[in-house]
Amino acid sequence: QVQLVESGGGLVQVGDSLRLSCAASGRTFSDYAIGWFRQAPGMVPELVSAISGSGGTTYSANSVKGRFTISRDNAKNTVYLQMNSLKPEDTAVYTCAGHNYYEQLLRNTYMFRGQGTQVTVSS
Repeated sequence: QVQLVESGGGLVQVGDSLRLSCAASGRTFSDYAIGWFRQAPGMVPELVSAISGSGGTTYSANSVKGRFTISRDNAKNTVYLQMNSLKPEDTAVYTCAGHNYYEQLLRNTYMFRGQGTQVTVSS
């Protein structure tokens, strides 16, 4: 089993940047694709971005394309989500989750997940 711990959330202003980190421990990290999901109050969870185990394939939702970038450092067992030009609608709890099949993350299916980190964008 893989354990995930998110960090980097906080309160920022419109237009600011944040970098979220998802640190993993447990089994071989590079075996797993990792995705960032977010959920705002009263909303269904949304897959924001995903990255394959090797890092060679990525996905970004249309709502964040051009503003958010996902990356990973398998030597550090960490996945990052660089968030630029933040908007109030980006306010949500951001959670990283993993699956050994990348395509399953794109179907909002995961095998394990972290506890989440709050991102609040104030106008």
